[in-house]
Amino acid sequence: MNIPKISVGDILTLKKQHPCGSLEFEVLRVGSDIRMICRGCGRDLTLPREKVEKAIKKITAPTAGEETP
Repeated sequence: MNIPKISVGDILTLKKQHPCGSLEFEVLRVGSDIRMICRGCGRDLTLPREKVEKAIKKITAPTAGEETP
């Protein structure tokens, strides 16, 4: 079983899109739950870590020039 390494500031591309149409979410907090914000509409979500790990398609580390809110 491959456990993904998720850190604060990472951009997660998920398999299923958000109702606004975006597939990308920025990680705000990591623990037993993962708090993230939709990059399309700005909606704040808190989901169980297990559910998020199953839904991840790709993890992108933030670039040096990118700012987090």
